[in-house]
Amino acid sequence: MSCPITAVSQMLERNQALFVGKRLLVCGALEDDYPRQLATLAQTLTVFTTDYCYYRSQQAALGEAILFDHQLGGGPRFDALLLLMPKAKAEAQYLLAMMTPLLETGADLFLAGENRGGINGADKLLAPYGEKPIKRDSARRCSLYHGELSKPVELFNLDSWFGRYQCKAGDTELTVLALPGVFSAAELDLGTQILLAAVPPMKGELLDFGCGAGVIGSVLAKRNPELKVTMVDINALALESSRRTLAINGLQGKVTASDVYSDVATRFQHIVSNPPFHAGLKTFYAATEQFLARAPEFLLPNGSLTIVANAFLRYQPILETHFKRTEVISSDVKFKVYLSKV
Repeated sequence: MSCPITAVSQMLERNQALFVGKRLLVCGALEDDYPRQLATLAQTLTVFTTDYCYYRSQQAALGEAILFDHQLGGGPRFDALLLLMPKAKAEAQYLLAMMTPLLETGADLFLAGENRGGINGADKLLAPYGEKPIKRDSARRCSLYHGELSKPVELFNLDSWFGRYQCKAGDTELTVLALPGVFSAAELDLGTQILLAAVPPMKGELLDFGCGAGVIGSVLAKRNPELKVTMVDINALALESSRRTLAINGLQGKVTASDVYSDVATRFQHIVSNPPFHAGLKTFYAATEQFLARAPEFLLPNGSLTIVANAFLRYQPILETHFKRTEVISSDVKFKVYLSKV
């Protein structure tokens, strides 16, 4: 699978000399094939991604050089870090805190991203790790900053990065643990509140699609003790958040990475989701449309799909095309909750 080169990567191509001969670690908002070029320049290349979709797209080309997880450990072994700015500033801080203990003193710190995506905050992001970075390039509405690791760094402590809050969905109370950048990381969003208020009692097996911090699957598991819950997401930070949310509430569930249905092998009585429609800074519908269209393949006879969506999204025609019956079971000015039966 090949991904078109982004504007950020086009800017980086103008600065290839910075990466020649480096033991290079790359992480952040990876979206294209540019790391394949870096592999020909660097002495060694390690690409760390929290995006399972990206991991699957590059695994054949990069092999053991690409890693998918919520955390990367080990001792100092790199002399350069390239961080492609993620959408959430807190996620950038998380990645820097995780990656800098893997760098040798004096290592190069490169930050690159779109100007509208937070890259201009590079000075503050890098302040804990060294002196003020210089701006190496600015092109295609993107910027590249270059600093040096000159300050001591603390060992990375994963537990300290989890946010924690209490939420209440009807009569169900839940403790939520979430890593930076994960959906529902700070509070229960309105869409999920409306969804959980509308979902009837359930039994059998449930798939929580795009689980985020694990709120939907955990609430439904707590309400329905005999329900067998599976949670999937493409984001490794979301998956670890869901595992922690289940554990702290004394709940059981299977949590696994899946690019839409790529790693889903069973069928369910229920699929419930607050499906994502944003990817990075761009509105993104394709994965959600695929999720809706293929849902009947992963439902048992008489199975149901329940989703909440922004009212302006035209999901009902898709649902009516692929399901025998679809109805709106709850709505307000912003959201609609759809129930579809196979």
